Amino acid sequence: MALNYAEVWSPDLLEIMEQESLISPFITTAVKWLNAKTFHFTQMSTSGYKSHNRNGGWNKGTFAQEDVPFTLSHDRDISFLVDKADVDETNQTASIKNISETFHKTQQVPEIDAYFFSKVATEAQKLDGYHSSTDISTYTKENVYSKLKAMLSAGKLRRYVGMGALIAYVNSTIMDLLEQSTDFTRKIEMTQIAEGGIGLETRITDIDGVTLIEVIDDERFYDKFDFTDGFVPVADTSHKINVLIASPLTVKCVPKISSIYYFAPGAHTEGDGYLYQDRSLSDTFVFPNGKNNKIDSIYVDVDTATYTAPLED
Repeated sequence: MALNYAEVWSPDLLEIMEQESLISPFITTAVKWLNAKTFHFTQMSTSGYKSHNRNGGWNKGTFAQEDVPFTLSHDRDISFLVDKADVDETNQTASIKNISETFHKTQQVPEIDAYFFSKVATEAQKLDGYHSSTDISTYTKENVYSKLKAMLSAGKLRRYVGMGALIAYVNSTIMDLLEQSTDFTRKIEMTQIAEGGIGLETRITDIDGVTLIEVIDDERFYDKFDFTDGFVPVADTSHKINVLIASPLTVKCVPKISSIYYFAPGAHTEGDGYLYQDRSLSDTFVFPNGKNNKIDSIYVDVDTATYTAPLED
């Protein structure tokens, strides 16, 4: 039986994900799996206080609790046939681990970011009062701060601002304008997103305790993608995201590295070389609040222009 290297390398690959991803504050693996693809999340709501009667007795309240199963739907796989000349036969395990780490760093992690941004944006666009569409050219150094403040106070987002439980992602244009704004007096610094001082570096600042993170790689920052082969925006449909706001309390990216197999020449029928196979599962979930089971912790502002595919040479 072939060894599933995912079981051995999962900690290292998850560390790569957290270091290289823009969304590391939202990544969680602490879920209770029901099977290979499904975990459960408990939703609960309660009624509130009622006026106390000094003549005795207690008011009766109600609560509702439901264990809701969530299934990972972003199911991806790839295989590579690696020529024998490209593999160090004295240390085959190290060679295949290097392939796996390179693939996860350059392909899987950017795709997980793209999936996260598009999934949260799509969910926000379903909600009244939690999405907008703004021509990026109408943002100026004079109005960018007030526009961001207005978004952070939309709907029930103030509640999450008060708890220090919101993160906002902005494109480079908006971060540039914020840097020039006379209304904004906070420092904007280049720093790492992941803890420990290593990993992806980008410009980060805050407004009213809300962390603002610049999305330098704007190829990941659209509201819709075609994931047929990698991830690409959809022509005449996708919009670049200007601002995306979410709370790590209620928005989770759940990854699961499912299978990594490695077959030596002669152990497979794909060709004369080493065969690498990789399958991973992940998904992004926006959970309702614990008060009335409504979603109120996300917001998206997208550009008015739709994506235009580049002309082929």
